[in-house]
Amino acid sequence: MSALPEPLRTALTLAATGVPVLPLRAGKAPFGNCRQCANHACGGRPNMKCAGLCRCPGVCHAWAAATTDPAVLTSPPWTAAWRRAVSVAYHPGAAGLTLVDLDNAAAVDWARENLPATRIVETTRGEHWIYRGAMSSHNAVRPGVDIKSTMAYARWLGHGTGTMTALPDAVRALAVKKPATVRSAPHPVTLPVAAGGGECRHRTPAYLERGIAMAEQRITEARSAVHATVFGTFLAVLSAHGRCGCLTEAHIAQLFTAAQAKGESARHCTDAWTNARTALGM
Repeated sequence: MSALPEPLRTALTLAATGVPVLPLRAGKAPFGNCRQCANHACGGRPNMKCAGLCRCPGVCHAWAAATTDPAVLTSPPWTAAWRRAVSVAYHPGAAGLTLVDLDNAAAVDWARENLPATRIVETTRGEHWIYRGAMSSHNAVRPGVDIKSTMAYARWLGHGTGTMTALPDAVRALAVKKPATVRSAPHPVTLPVAAGGGECRHRTPAYLERGIAMAEQRITEARSAVHATVFGTFLAVLSAHGRCGCLTEAHIAQLFTAAQAKGESARHCTDAWTNARTALGM
């Protein structure tokens, strides 16, 4: 055991207690996709999330690759990663836990006033408050506060202090979103027009309106892989309407609102839109 890299020794200890783990490279980042999973070949987002638990033998897809199986953790694809790893991460939700990530002193002060006491792990800039019970993960639920549980990973920083308590309604309430309202896109989006003055080749506004309505419906009806659905929908809309000049910010706002109602953040919407434009060479 002494010949094993320190991160792997820590990982095996955690895995033995039922905590799914994975290696992190410099910058607290997960390892990149293997060739079989690169370029969305497996249906997931590189370095982030795949549609379900990762079945690749390599260290792919961050939280989805986390495991408690020592045979996997010590297999050749993983041991190569452990030799390069600088720290260990774990999947809180799969361990039945929820981590409230308090990123600064102000967030910590807020938690002390509004959340029940539980196990606390100190971080470089703030604290992790860990509760028993899993829920969906959400970023930026308030200034300096993220929730990491299912479909997320967190860096292992030690066992912390204090007695872990049950996940309170006060934390669940942080993830409840206000009713979505139609608004402008978070950042202005400039769409190129087609050559020849940008005349719309669709000849009728009804074609565009029907396309936007179908795109909204596709996002709204997504039951899984919401990230991939949003990106694919944005890609389809831009492919059909992005070059003729008829797509307005009001249309974009409709799509963003539908995505945010499914749990996407404004930043993720903007990133997906930008990535779709880049993929189409816009």
